[in-house]
Amino acid sequence: MRMIFVNLPVSDVAASRAFYTALGFSVNEQFSDDSSVSVVVSDTIFLQLLSRERFASFLPEGRRVGDPRQATAAMHALSCEGREEVDAMVEKALGAGGGTWMPAQDHGSMYGSSFTDPDGHVWEPMWMDPAQAQ
Repeated sequence: MRMIFVNLPVSDVAASRAFYTALGFSVNEQFSDDSSVSVVVSDTIFLQLLSRERFASFLPEGRRVGDPRQATAAMHALSCEGREEVDAMVEKALGAGGGTWMPAQDHGSMYGSSFTDPDGHVWEPMWMDPAQAQ
């Protein structure tokens, strides 16, 4: 089984913790401290939200931490169980301090929407009809 660990720089670790737990994700306290929070999205997906300073400590000398509010380097798609879950996640995100990104897109057998977290990282919850994916 493969797992994914996404490391993201954040400007306020406590605010990021509050945002992602408001979306319904849990925190692994074993890998969290004042400079980072380990968010458990699923059994195989984890976010490590690091203060910008801590994130910078993992970069090669001379590299800068990017600012997702200024330039988009990644869009993180996250599967949902249905259209209702897509819309509910976006609603929770906006209510917890996230921002709008793109309008919802309905392609019949695929449906998605999007939001940004408080730091500008783009998230795209999406649903795909399992019958059409075969």
